[in-house]
Amino acid sequence: MANFNTGNGKCGAILVVGGGIAGITSAIEAAEAGCQVVLVEKSAYLGGHVAAFHRYFPKLCPPPCGLEIDFRRIQNNPRIDVYTLAELESLSGSPGDYEAVIGIAPRYVTAACTLCGDCEHVCQAEIPDAFNCGITKTKAVRLPHRMAFPAQYVIDRDACNGCRLCVDACRYNAIDLDQQPTTKTLHVASVVFATGWAPYDATKIDNLGFGQYPNVVTNVMLERLAALDGPTAGKILRPSDGKPPRAVAFVQCAGSRDQNHLPYCSGVCCTASLKQATYIRSQYPDAKITMFYIDLRTPGHLEDFAARTITANDIELIKGKVGKVQEHPGSRDLLVTAENVLSRRKITREYDLVVLATGIVPQISGLPAGMSLDDFGFAANGGPGMYAAGCVKRPAEVAVSIRDATGAALKAMQYAANGANHG
Repeated sequence: MANFNTGNGKCGAILVVGGGIAGITSAIEAAEAGCQVVLVEKSAYLGGHVAAFHRYFPKLCPPPCGLEIDFRRIQNNPRIDVYTLAELESLSGSPGDYEAVIGIAPRYVTAACTLCGDCEHVCQAEIPDAFNCGITKTKAVRLPHRMAFPAQYVIDRDACNGCRLCVDACRYNAIDLDQQPTTKTLHVASVVFATGWAPYDATKIDNLGFGQYPNVVTNVMLERLAALDGPTAGKILRPSDGKPPRAVAFVQCAGSRDQNHLPYCSGVCCTASLKQATYIRSQYPDAKITMFYIDLRTPGHLEDFAARTITANDIELIKGKVGKVQEHPGSRDLLVTAENVLSRRKITREYDLVVLATGIVPQISGLPAGMSLDDFGFAANGGPGMYAAGCVKRPAEVAVSIRDATGAALKAMQYAANGANHG
């Protein structure tokens, strides 16, 4: 059993659940203010969805810049303990003295790993590459992505065929296929839940063709297609034939603001689609770009970004909900049928590529009973010493998530320092 303390007697330990941009921010802010922090992430690496983004909006700068700085701050701070492949199994006790049980899955690769890649070279088992949204395949033993933190290989044992070629190939004895799951019990004063989000499952929207037609992709998939380390080395191509798209349709509110799917607006999808339209325009100056929307929602400072982007990239805006996407059987082009609200006409247009702007779904698995949810399933309020941050709390852009996570860290620090007086 571990009972973390800063050594100065002024701040108890803080547990941060979730290693995306919100969890990373909360952990760093609390640790640099003097608290011991335990950061728990269920995947094999930190960074969450932001690690897979091609560009942030509105500045359109690459995420690796900021993440690299954050990873260095974590690595150089002895007050932060990081556990990947780890999940919160239970949380009990009283405010100021919570007992957290953390389950840690085996990585099967030890810290002796030098990233030489010999194990990956000989591996014969392949799995869909989750980092690339399943567009490509990867080996069962792999580095999750080129900028993964921790920089350490991981093995998917469920995909292994038992050949042990990776063990024989490793010159550093860094592979241990006999590793077993472990648990750690921690005493912490407060908890920040930053368990993040997932894109809405577009296969549930049967009228829009995702999963039926290869040239219908989601906004998350397009982000990987545009990334230099993505499945097409940054070149946006039609999945069906690898050809450059000549006409691209962005379908907003794909499942959102719909009582059959997500009844709420995810807030960031319109701006994200406009950002992605700049990807198309930079690669294909003559491409036709159309956005079908219900309401164009780019609040606050993002209004200027939207106005500039629409004008500079010659984006056609059609106010109307898309009712149907069908495939032309010969060319595999896509026929998009929608209502044009302003002209009061039903229209059908042909496109090479359709991008569905799927909404944000909060990831609430593992939240304790003390965390209540709002009407849409987002984390609302916790008990004393328990705070939600980032997109598990509400849909938000990266900058807003960072500010929210900083506030959650401050609340957690106040409670850790002063107990129930700040509950």
